[in-house]
Amino acid sequence: MTAVAPRSTTSAARTSATSAPGAGFVLAPLAVAVVAAAGVAAMDAVFVRTATGQYADTTAMRGGDVHHARVVEVLSRTLNGTTLVTLVLVCLVAAGVGVLRRRVDLAIGAGLLVLGANASCRLLKTRLPRPDLSDFPGPNSFPSGHTAAAASVAFALILVLPAAVRGIVALAGAGYVTVIGVATVWAEWHRPSDVAAAVLLVLAWAAFALFVTRLFRRVAVPGDRPSRLVTVPLLAVFLVTGAAGVLGLISVAMNVRMSAALVSSRFAFLAGSAGIAAAVAGGFLIWVWLAARGSAPTSAGRPARRAKGGEK
Repeated sequence: MTAVAPRSTTSAARTSATSAPGAGFVLAPLAVAVVAAAGVAAMDAVFVRTATGQYADTTAMRGGDVHHARVVEVLSRTLNGTTLVTLVLVCLVAAGVGVLRRRVDLAIGAGLLVLGANASCRLLKTRLPRPDLSDFPGPNSFPSGHTAAAASVAFALILVLPAAVRGIVALAGAGYVTVIGVATVWAEWHRPSDVAAAVLLVLAWAAFALFVTRLFRRVAVPGDRPSRLVTVPLLAVFLVTGAAGVLGLISVAMNVRMSAALVSSRFAFLAGSAGIAAAVAGGFLIWVWLAARGSAPTSAGRPARRAKGGEK
């Protein structure tokens, strides 16, 4: 008699990728978290604790005397529209989406990254010393609270939303966070390093939250790769603005060392803005790739259907 292959073998093949999470699946977010946290420490060491770094950072902040009416309107509206109530509502929406997608673990991870990023940002700002090395005394502004709040909410949405809309949210979120960061420098609330450090801090907490969710999962849920329509623009912005920011920083640093007016404060502001755009694009690019795998809805834990058919 001929034996009919049971459908359970096909189901097993389809779910083989969701069997047991490997070490790379679990530890990759932790590695990103450690590197991002080290980046925050490096930003503090260079731009807060050295005279050259402080001068370059402060010069960029004081060079934001933009008088273009349309630019001023966009920056002002973006700052005024970023309120605590709005951010809380978006966080609640993110948690609700995670629950509706049957991914309570992602909803919890989103809450962990938002709370952790903003609480640690506040703690660093109030506890880190800022020596006056550039003749511009003032309280510590490292890192930027506005940027951390906006970036953490955007990262939370990317984590919990389905792949079909994740790319659009990533691009829109990156643009919004970039405008927020540049606006805080333009308003002389923060320096460019404050903004870049805030993005790295949020990336560190987001990666750590993802590590926690994967650590306590019993299965590794596969996910889709990010679309090129998302990764290509973010990568292009990162490369172009990153190069412009590095060249601008070198020029401003040479201006300090040579004690000559080689560049203007407006140039320093534009270089700092390019650095902010690069930090945001790079942070979102890493997070989109990191969050893509393992963010699909899962039916893990449900009893498998009994296979139809059998031996004749």
